[in-house]
Amino acid sequence: KKVLKDGIDVECKEMLESLAQEYKFQILAMEVMPDHIHLLVDCRPQFYISDMIKIMKGNLARQMFLLYPELKKELWGGHLWNPSYCAVTVSDRSREQVLAYIEGQKEKSR
Repeated sequence: KKVLKDGIDVECKEMLESLAQEYKFQILAMEVMPDHIHLLVDCRPQFYISDMIKIMKGNLARQMFLLYPELKKELWGGHLWNPSYCAVTVSDRSREQVLAYIEGQKEKSR
C-alpha cells in the first residue's frame, strides 16, 4: 500500500541514514516512493546482501510502527514489507546509470 507519504517518507529517509551510520555503509542514492524504496548502497564485502536487507527492513519497520502505530492497521497482515527485494551489483560504469534511474523516480511518478 502507498503509506510512505505525507512526511513518513522523510522520516523513512532519516531512519535509513541513521542505520547507514550505525552499520557503517554508505547510501549513494535513495528515493522513497509511496509503496517502495530505491537504494544504491556501498557496503563492506563482509556484509551479505541478504543480511543488509534484513537489517534495513527489520529496523525500519520496527521504528516506523513505534512512531506511526496506525500504519499497521492500513497494511495487509500488518507487515510494512513483503519478503521480496531486488539486489544487483554495479560497476563503476553502471553506477551512473543506476544513480540516474533512482534520482528520476520521483519525477517519473508525478
